[in-house]
Amino acid sequence: QLQLVESGGGLVQPGGSLTLSCVGSGRTLDRYVIAWFRQAPGKERQGVSNIDRNGASTYYRDSVKGRFAISRDNAKNTVFLQMNNLQPEDTAVYYCAARRDTSATMRPYDYEHWGQGTQVTVSS
Repeated sequence: QLQLVESGGGLVQPGGSLTLSCVGSGRTLDRYVIAWFRQAPGKERQGVSNIDRNGASTYYRDSVKGRFAISRDNAKNTVFLQMNNLQPEDTAVYYCAARRDTSATMRPYDYEHWGQGTQVTVSS
């Protein structure tokens, strides 16, 4: 059974940066499409970014394009989300999720495995 653990969240001022990590165990991540989702209080979970199994294809929601970068190191069973120029509207719990399929989507119900989430707070 694949397990995912996120880390790297925290409190940062507007304009700051954070790098989130998602480490997989129990299975090798190279068989999975990985996505990052986020959920702010009182709001629906939304897709932020995804990356295909070999890292050749990525997707970003419009509001994070040019600020966030997703990458993966399959040798370390880890996926990263580099977040730059963070804004208060980026405040949320960030989750990584894995889908054992070749197609990458941003529909939460397509993902079978989820981490516990890491809090990102952007505030002055």
